[in-house]
Amino acid sequence: MSNGSTYPPHRRLRGALLAVLTAVVVAGLGGWLLWRTSGGDGGPAHGAGPPAASRSPGSGAAGASGPGGTDRGPGKGASHGSLKGKVVLLDPGHNPHNRDHGREIARQVDIGNARKECDTTGTSTDDGYAEASFTLDVAHRVRTLLQEEGAKVVFTQDGNHRYGPCVDERAAVGNKAHADAALSLHADGSAPGNRGFHVILPARVTAGPADTAAIVAPSRRLGERLAGRFRAVTGSAPSNYIGHGTGLDVRSDLGGLNLSTVPKVFIECGNMRDPKDAAELTDAHWRQKAARGITEGITDFLTH
Repeated sequence: MSNGSTYPPHRRLRGALLAVLTAVVVAGLGGWLLWRTSGGDGGPAHGAGPPAASRSPGSGAAGASGPGGTDRGPGKGASHGSLKGKVVLLDPGHNPHNRDHGREIARQVDIGNARKECDTTGTSTDDGYAEASFTLDVAHRVRTLLQEEGAKVVFTQDGNHRYGPCVDERAAVGNKAHADAALSLHADGSAPGNRGFHVILPARVTAGPADTAAIVAPSRRLGERLAGRFRAVTGSAPSNYIGHGTGLDVRSDLGGLNLSTVPKVFIECGNMRDPKDAAELTDAHWRQKAARGITEGITDFLTH
């Protein structure tokens, strides 16, 4: 009895069942909302999208792994546009037209501690693929990847010079651009059986117009980053004939380094005279990997 009113037993039972059912529905709805908010079943939290797949510029499917390590994009996961405001100097070694200008490229120029030829023709594979063609191809690929990261890229030449430019002029281009990093691209012409890449670092040279004192340390950091990422992405081993397995070599006889006032290194991507190295250097897919490794090395240097 309640408040003087009475209900038949079947109506009281129906009311009790309705109350229980309502409680169950409310509890279930609350639990479902809590599950959605907390990202139940291992999925993303409510309102969050799926995690973005990793993709390197120039790579294939997202998250693909290259030889030597996981492909995490430029700078081991650096964000897109991470090089905004940075200037990179790319120096494609030699010139496809140098062979037609022997007298001009033989002219001696001052590199600080010596005088050397303005430029040389470079080497080639046994099948005639010229180093100058290789360096331009890779430079174009690197430029595309660096620009995707927001960098301003300056070339010393793009096949648009009659010859050269001379090594002192190449250094001057990077200096004038106030490059944050500079790289001269090459491939070696050593004996068959000599394999692998190496990065050339500037020695300390203080003579005449050369003074590398301020760039030796940052250039080494650039070279180490470059060698590490180049190896990881391409799967190439460091040189077995230069650098004692480190992939690094210090030289004082290169005008492009001696006369630089910005951090700068050379990379010899492989030996064009070795059949196995030549097979890689002439393969467009491998050159794309080389470009990505170079881009990642430069990005590492400029973002850490």
